[in-house]
Amino acid sequence: MEKCLQNDHENDKGQKEDWELPLFEFTAIANATSNFSINNKLGEGGYGPVYKGKLEDGQEIAVKRLSRSSRQGLNEFKNEVILLNKLQHRNLVKLLGCCIEREEKMLIYDYMPNGSLDSFIFNGTKGKMLDWSRHFNIISGIARGLLYLHQDSRLRIIHRDLKASNVLLDDHMNPKISDFGLARMFVADQTEGDTSRVVGTYGYMAPEYATDGLFSVKSDVFSFGVLLLEIISGKKSKGFYHPDHSLSLVGHTWRLWNQGKASEFIDALRDESCNPSEVLRCIHISLLCVQQHPDDRPSMASVVRMLGGESALPKPKEPAFLNDRGPLESTSSSNKVGLSSTNEITVSVLEPR
Repeated sequence: MEKCLQNDHENDKGQKEDWELPLFEFTAIANATSNFSINNKLGEGGYGPVYKGKLEDGQEIAVKRLSRSSRQGLNEFKNEVILLNKLQHRNLVKLLGCCIEREEKMLIYDYMPNGSLDSFIFNGTKGKMLDWSRHFNIISGIARGLLYLHQDSRLRIIHRDLKASNVLLDDHMNPKISDFGLARMFVADQTEGDTSRVVGTYGYMAPEYATDGLFSVKSDVFSFGVLLLEIISGKKSKGFYHPDHSLSLVGHTWRLWNQGKASEFIDALRDESCNPSEVLRCIHISLLCVQQHPDDRPSMASVVRMLGGESALPKPKEPAFLNDRGPLESTSSSNKVGLSSTNEITVSVLEPR
């Protein structure tokens, strides 16, 4: 059973915040998850555990249950409610509602039966289920979702944690960007933000964000470029290893590109349906996205046009992080999970909201 929630909550500064979205009763969620059974648990993040459930009408759901001791989780909970309640796009995960009852705070989403993208692209067996046309559909869908966040929604949202485990796949393998706990909203004329507490995932962070705490739509573009390389190569950016050199995945790609050997990525796909010119174009676009300087990177609007067209592309400049995978790891990492069964290490430092 559900009803509409319209309630006032005070934020950390004592200011009133209005949340309006469907409110699920605690008993309905407890029943749906078999009383939060360990068998229904998908994983655990800094905010608390995530469960799979089934409502009385048969709808499958994913439930983020906030840990009562998690200050970080409370801030991410508020952030996700405020943002996702204002966003709607076929390539974003859908927030169905929340439960605020008996000191419990939970977010309820559509359950994605195919889990997260990383469980396919980094798994040789499952990866064979994705032919090139599905690879390209996933790439294009992620790009459209980011474009919506950056430009086409009524808000301007910087995701700040785009990665393979935060892209979920529905039953038709359509991508859905998820996990908006670290996202930031810009005002109409704002183009850049800064923070003294860097949050996100190693291997995907833009250099200006990792070193100076500067974030913008172009830092999301950088993350997209890294993710695009991972999708094509089937290799993780974090911990990438090659026996012939110590370059990062980005550096390895740049080296092959300059040697005229980018076709080696096509060999790695081992897919008869592969469109060589389309793959090479995607590699070219990825290198444009991971260029060192933000101003050199294309907007997501340009990326979507480039993916859908055949016009000549500009020559990419040298990318960032050629010889490493980004900033050094710190002890402030924590496990985070999406609305699937995948776990990934993420930097998630508490930041004032």
